[in-house]
Amino acid sequence: MEHRIRTVRADEWPKARDIRLDALRDPLAPLAFLDTYEAASARDDEHWEQWAGRGAEGSDSARQFVAEAPDGSWDGTVTVLVERAGRETVFGEVPETDQTHVVGVYVRPRARGAGLAEALFRAAVEWSWSTAGGSVERVRLFVHERNGRAEAFYRKAGFVPTGVGFPVEGDGSGAREVEYEIRRPVRG
Repeated sequence: MEHRIRTVRADEWPKARDIRLDALRDPLAPLAFLDTYEAASARDDEHWEQWAGRGAEGSDSARQFVAEAPDGSWDGTVTVLVERAGRETVFGEVPETDQTHVVGVYVRPRARGAGLAEALFRAAVEWSWSTAGGSVERVRLFVHERNGRAEAFYRKAGFVPTGVGFPVEGDGSGAREVEYEIRRPVRG
């Protein structure tokens, strides 16, 4: 199946909502997302309009990529958040240089194994290097230490653990989210 990797448009919020809700129903969702289906499904249309608008073409703070099938359905998604030097991130850190943060990685089960995750990550990383005037020095993401499938994929995609991590909120088991990164290739 041929897919086109592209950015979302703000008016596609119903599709953005639907793929997010499907992702949150996945059996590995508790290990992959810091959100729940119950919480997300209770959000109103205005929330989803803003969600899609933040990741749409033209946004300078985030970009959402989708894998679109020939019939127009979406089989995968990834979102990239821009984290500016000197500004607090969603986790309360203050990076010294501009970076991006990959979140919301999901490929529908029917499309897994077809290279969509790789294509989505290529788009996300390439966009990261070109955004913010080319000042992004690294792309990062977090993975639950018990999500071996995701961890293996991220390593295959060139990401390496940084040694940074934090406890999973509300987990009670002592599990951690572990940071992985890929650094900008040496220019020159």
